[in-house]
Amino acid sequence: MKTHQLIQGSPEWKAYRAEHFNASDAPAMMGCSPYKTRAQLLRELHTGVAPEVDVATQMRFANGHRAEALARPLAEEIIGQDLYPVTGSEGRLSASFDGLTLDESESFEHKALNAELRAAFSDMEHLPAAGRELERGRCLPLMYRVQMEQQLLISQARRTLFMASAWDADGNLLEEHDCWYYPDLQLRQQIIDGWAQFERDLAAYVLPETSEPAPVGKAPETLPALRIEVTGEVTASNLAEFKATALEAIRSVNRTLRTDQDFADAEKAVKWCSEVESRLAAAKQHALAQTTSIDELFKAIDDISAEAKRVRLDLDKLVTRRKTEVKEEAVTRARRALDDHIRTLNAEITPLQLQPVQADFAGSIKGLRSVASMQDALDQTLAAAKIAADGQARTIRTNAAAFEQIRLQDDYGFLFRDLSTLVHKAPDDFAAVVRSRIAEHKLAEADKERKRAEAERQRQEAEALAAAQRQAEEAERAAATPAAPAVPPNAALAPAAAPQPAAAAAPNQSPALAPAPTVAPLRAAPRADEPATLKLGTVCERLGFTMTAAFVGEALKVAPARVDGAARLFRESDFDRICTALQQHIESVRIAQLQAKAA
Repeated sequence: MKTHQLIQGSPEWKAYRAEHFNASDAPAMMGCSPYKTRAQLLRELHTGVAPEVDVATQMRFANGHRAEALARPLAEEIIGQDLYPVTGSEGRLSASFDGLTLDESESFEHKALNAELRAAFSDMEHLPAAGRELERGRCLPLMYRVQMEQQLLISQARRTLFMASAWDADGNLLEEHDCWYYPDLQLRQQIIDGWAQFERDLAAYVLPETSEPAPVGKAPETLPALRIEVTGEVTASNLAEFKATALEAIRSVNRTLRTDQDFADAEKAVKWCSEVESRLAAAKQHALAQTTSIDELFKAIDDISAEAKRVRLDLDKLVTRRKTEVKEEAVTRARRALDDHIRTLNAEITPLQLQPVQADFAGSIKGLRSVASMQDALDQTLAAAKIAADGQARTIRTNAAAFEQIRLQDDYGFLFRDLSTLVHKAPDDFAAVVRSRIAEHKLAEADKERKRAEAERQRQEAEALAAAQRQAEEAERAAATPAAPAVPPNAALAPAAAPQPAAAAAPNQSPALAPAPTVAPLRAAPRADEPATLKLGTVCERLGFTMTAAFVGEALKVAPARVDGAARLFRESDFDRICTALQQHIESVRIAQLQAKAA
């Protein structure tokens, strides 16, 4: 916080306030001040001309300053530290403190006690004990909370001692109430957004052409007194001139109603027409008292009276209708301005969209009579709606930026198909949802990987067990096969023995089969840590002919140690097993063929 040594009321103080958004003006900006409207504050800051302070207001200020000075020692006793009045600012936001501790951790705000504050402190006594200290400050009227919240925003103090007191003329304490006010971050954000919107409205502000007092209606024209004298006939009358003047005045009544002045004139004209009718009726009755039949006189009076009545009734209906139309036109303009603002924000955050912004324009002008007061209420409602829309857009931008960082680092976009709904959450809640979903996804993926690894381990163990069983069975079959007679060395070089005559076979007896050659038994199971790198194609290349994986697995009973896509990979030690199994397979096929022929 930047501090300023300024004397209240000095030219420097006034110049400083003209360049800053002050905490004392924050209630007017937020539309909760009973002393100044938002429209008045806009005009004041635009022109730099503050309204003159009347005697009653000046006395109210003086009483407040006196009570504040008398109450400061009480506040210092409660806080336990000295308090120093100071003016501070943070950017364009400003605040004047009734008191601030030297370390700026606690502040003091004082108001003269009134009926509204007395009622608020009475309500505090009914709060539950739990959280009572925090909630007491929330019971204060909004205008005081707004001012203190801006003070805390600027000073970054942790709390404010709010005190309201009343003193007699001799400085004796009559009544005192106090409570602690703690920061309300939601209200603080509303104040920040409110000043941002106010600054935009101030930059676009155009001073109204006129600023006149409330209009007072006037009748179209004052008619001359109608004079009629009759005996048996009309002896003297200005009826012709009266008729011309009256009809011209009646027909000149303005029926285009837009401003408060137009409505006031029309309402006055309605009353005037009614008076004309009454006066004409009275003149007619006076004439009738003098004569019983004067057609021209009565016709003229009836014509004027009928015209006045027609205009009165027509104008009365027009006033009622135009008041409704003016309200509808003003509400429509405000709603269109809000729609344009929302459309601009949606274009900035597309493809995301704002949620509907509620603004009760019609309700805000209910019961208001003047056009000026209705426009002021609509402007306040429009500003509040724009602030709400800006807050939504800021939340969406913050959440969207955070989500984009997550998406760029880890592609978890598929977990947030409801992003258009989630981005409307508060940033902290949004971040919590994102972290929770990602953590749950990681746990689920880890569980899937664990189950897959367990299934793969079980499969490999089953295959190894089956392979070991097949090897044991094949080893037993190989051991049971009779060995072939040994061939002496250099048998190929010995002279061939003379053929012996075959013995005569017994009837119905098959010739004896030649004994099967000896085949090496299958080797023991491979080591568990032996890698699987031998491709089936490499095995076929070594053997000089092609075998399919199905043949190796089903006929030779040698299963691949690993499958990598379409490739079947074996261990290097499996090549010896494949060769041995292939020998056994060929021999068993040969014996089967011989047996088939012998049969």
